[in-house]
Amino acid sequence: MKVHLASASSILLRRCRYSNLVWSGDSMRAAPSLTWSGTPVDHPSVNMGPLALFLPIIEKMDVAAIIDRHLPPDPQLEYSHGQVLSLLLAARLCRPTALVNVPAWAEESGADLLWDIPVEKLNDDRLGRSLDALFTQRHSIQASIAAHVIRTFRLPTNRLHFDPTHLTFYGAYGDSKPRTEDLPFPPETASANYPPAHITYGYAVHDTRMIQVAVCAAIDDLGAVPIFSHVLSGNSNGHTAIKEHLHYLLNYLPLDPLLIISDRGTYSEDHVARVYRAGHSMLSSVPWHEVRSLFDQNRDHLHWQPASFFSVEQRRRRQCQSTLPLEEYRLAVFRHFVKDPENKERIPCRVLFVFSSADQKVCQKQRQQAIDKIREGLQTIAHTVANGHRRHADPDRIKLRIAKLLGQRAAARYFRWQLVPLTADEQKELPPPKPGCRLATHRLEFEFDEQAVQADAVYDGYSALLTTAPLAQSCDDLFSKFKQQCYVEDGHHQWKTPLEVRPLFLKSPQRVEALVYLLQIALTAYQLLQRCYRQAVPDDAPTAEKRLTTERLVRAFANCPLFKEDKPMGCVVRPGRLNQRQRDILIRLNFPFPSEVVRRRLPRYPPK
Repeated sequence: MKVHLASASSILLRRCRYSNLVWSGDSMRAAPSLTWSGTPVDHPSVNMGPLALFLPIIEKMDVAAIIDRHLPPDPQLEYSHGQVLSLLLAARLCRPTALVNVPAWAEESGADLLWDIPVEKLNDDRLGRSLDALFTQRHSIQASIAAHVIRTFRLPTNRLHFDPTHLTFYGAYGDSKPRTEDLPFPPETASANYPPAHITYGYAVHDTRMIQVAVCAAIDDLGAVPIFSHVLSGNSNGHTAIKEHLHYLLNYLPLDPLLIISDRGTYSEDHVARVYRAGHSMLSSVPWHEVRSLFDQNRDHLHWQPASFFSVEQRRRRQCQSTLPLEEYRLAVFRHFVKDPENKERIPCRVLFVFSSADQKVCQKQRQQAIDKIREGLQTIAHTVANGHRRHADPDRIKLRIAKLLGQRAAARYFRWQLVPLTADEQKELPPPKPGCRLATHRLEFEFDEQAVQADAVYDGYSALLTTAPLAQSCDDLFSKFKQQCYVEDGHHQWKTPLEVRPLFLKSPQRVEALVYLLQIALTAYQLLQRCYRQAVPDDAPTAEKRLTTERLVRAFANCPLFKEDKPMGCVVRPGRLNQRQRDILIRLNFPFPSEVVRRRLPRYPPK
């Protein structure tokens, strides 16, 4: 298969299933309409769309070359795994779809031309075989791409934010098996022999099969860029997730001493000790019951300072002197230690107590709403019991209704109730039952514990962080960094909306996990695009331009056509005219125009 580019007329000729295919491109201006015998005609087109943005970022990430270095091509393979998987990566970024629909997308977008793979060769078997190959080296490939991205895009690695999320599935997945507890982590065992995560029921959604994905992201004021992930079984919790993820991270992607930030679902003394022994620091929120006694013992001696961190909305209110409430955070530091569960060593740390005036109001409001709901529900049940409704008069049914009403609400402990049987004399004093009712046999009594409410109210708005970071890092600065943890959760949103991880149209657990790792690379590319744009925006630009997201960038390239025309020498194709917004975006990103992408990917047409 030979493809050429004519030096004088900028025409590219490609011999493939389209017979002879010729590209005609312009540089900065759109070429005049192609004609045949001097008569303008309407030409069929394909919509390159977001490929104009994602193709340059995928090339800069060097995805195809890194995959091919880990998966040397079989001489019998017509196309390398890197070539096929990078196209599948682009498909997930531009239009997420099932593997069987990727050929149709490639033909509609011109990806088959840009990747030099005919549509009939892009069957789901070929894509599936490449996913099988990726599974055997998934950890090494991800780490190599992460190292390249960190170096090329100069990502900050002095701290990493960790957070797990879950992906849900439908179907039986009978081939999915639990991982054995004594299975050693890579690199002690080859990735090919390390079984895929168990697609099973988990704690997040009890009635749906799932897997857990632990994600680590580099974060600064420009946002988050996920660089490393690990796939776990659906019934794994945060403690397991951060333990296994840390093992992979330190073995596959060794970094200088860094600060690992996570939320309270991952906190444990084991985690503190594990990070400390590895020579790194950690910062994590702590479940309040873990530090409540410490807070009570030292509350009168804590020195509170206002935090410098404000949310975007609170900064806006202060700048415009708004009459809306001005919320704030206050911080107090307490020197403490954690005992290593293995060697009983005392690990020095700091507990950072945080008071939020906004959280205090939220806690009070939510508690009162829960109390009102329970009180109203108990009053309703007591009324039906007193009236002797036939459907609700059975004591067992009444207890089930009360248990459902109380549920897992924290406010349930403020109420005490009992179902008291009525004596024969008490029943005689009751009025005759109404139609559909019978004589009541019980009465429901309940009481509200106001003292318990007041005891809990003194902790409203308080939370705690624990860190082993050096004392040179102020707690005010550490708190500001921790508040950027929400950027990781924004990345989880991208998994499940623009990239549409769910549903995964695969039956093999190995291919499911391979696709999840490929989607991690896609998420990295997705977030890098907005980071590159924000870096290029001048300081005096509007705030909306400084915070532009990938989703809005992609929307600007909803229409980016390539026109085709059949001629005796083949099919002539040229990029369509870009609008001014598209040109501005590509220039600001320093990305090549579609015509330049075509010239770079295809050789020149030989002279006559």
